[in-house]
Amino acid sequence: MKLSDATLADLPVAVPSYDRRALRPGIVHFGLGNFHRAHQAVYLDRLMNLGEGHDFAILGAGVMPADAAARETLAAQDFLYTVVEQAADASDPRVIGAMTDYLPPGDPARTIAALADPATRIVSLTITEGGYFIDARTGHFDPAHPAIVADGRNPAAPATVFGLIVAGLRARREAGLPPFTVMCCDNIPHNGVVTREALVETARLSDPAFADWIAAHVSFPNAMVDRITPATSDRERAMIREMGVEDASPVFCEDFIQWVLEDDFPAGRPALEKVGVEFVPDVTPYEMMKIRILNGGHAIIAYPSGLMDIHFVHEGMQNDLVRAFLDKVERDEVIPVVPPVPNTDLNAYFAKVKERCANPKIGDTIRRLCLDGSNRQPKFIIPTIADRLAQGLPVEGLALESALWCRYCAGTTDSGAVIAPNDPDWDRLTAAAQAARTDPQAWLGMADIYGATGQDARLAEPFARWLAMLWRDGTAATLRHYLGR
Repeated sequence: MKLSDATLADLPVAVPSYDRRALRPGIVHFGLGNFHRAHQAVYLDRLMNLGEGHDFAILGAGVMPADAAARETLAAQDFLYTVVEQAADASDPRVIGAMTDYLPPGDPARTIAALADPATRIVSLTITEGGYFIDARTGHFDPAHPAIVADGRNPAAPATVFGLIVAGLRARREAGLPPFTVMCCDNIPHNGVVTREALVETARLSDPAFADWIAAHVSFPNAMVDRITPATSDRERAMIREMGVEDASPVFCEDFIQWVLEDDFPAGRPALEKVGVEFVPDVTPYEMMKIRILNGGHAIIAYPSGLMDIHFVHEGMQNDLVRAFLDKVERDEVIPVVPPVPNTDLNAYFAKVKERCANPKIGDTIRRLCLDGSNRQPKFIIPTIADRLAQGLPVEGLALESALWCRYCAGTTDSGAVIAPNDPDWDRLTAAAQAARTDPQAWLGMADIYGATGQDARLAEPFARWLAMLWRDGTAATLRHYLGR
């Protein structure tokens, strides 16, 4: 049965218990990808099913070319979609109804008007780690990026997320309205701080005084978000049809979900604590744990698996060498430099990570974990290397992880299979990786990725040694050597 408002009552899966006609948008969200739809929107849907938060429905927004197609797909089914939570031994499909509309991408005037609407109290973002224009050499927002410079020159008709939000805040101030809260839900350390800098510095290009006003008056709570959510393919669309629903944009995800959020919402917020969101004064220890143990762990699994032609993440976890590599690097090098987390056992958290990655129902791909390393490595892996070096600790395992990433970016697996481009900066990475075969510093010298850490001989020496071994002996033999087998 085709998914729509008209067919909701007849669908053979769980559906919203609330009247969607009574929903009113209170959140404008940029980036309606699978993660947002399986995470923030699911929490809101749960709250709405309790009879609360009906004035905090989601109004979608986007700026990327792909957003237009996504809007068309969702609009054709009344902005409904199915989330299928996958445990190892069960699947739980549910239709999510928390989104009421999706603004047409490429229409800045309409987007700014929605941001300026008094009903909008939260603007949230999941625009990926690479969407924040961060220069790894400085660790800060890059106001010289051409897209940001263009918004600075034309602030009334911006094209970036940050230019649009700045324009929306300006329209609110001119109308005498209080600012909305800006809530980042991307996997970035101190994501609220990062988002504040992006907005303030974008505004500064056209109106320095207004930039100072944003810094002083707009709230940017930090958050830690977590749910493994693979991309949707024909495989997932076929699976949801087998469950009796014709859904062009379903989301399949694990049954685990977590959201830890700083409670700083002057304009008001939905009562998400009633559906499992943990509100805390400082999210820093939680995000450090998640980014370094889970996201860093994904990278540790990804590149050796990719080089050995392993397709799914759970298949990587079934490989004895990959699983042992993950275990050793995490326990020897990652977990020891993760600060304590309130009421949390880090080893138990890591055990849960392994259980989640081994879930065969998720269908998460190694290629997805390998994606966008140029943006992910500086956030998930390199800071741990830097911390260990600062403490005088060895980085053998993490140097091998970096060497595996380099070898992957050379563009072929151990079997000789060609790796399709898998990074926005793939051409540069491939050139650097191939040059590193004879000159390892060609890789570590990418200052926008490694910063000063790449110049440290305590990383450079094991990196060069492991990279040479990978080229000479292959991934499996190199992992055996590292594991002492």
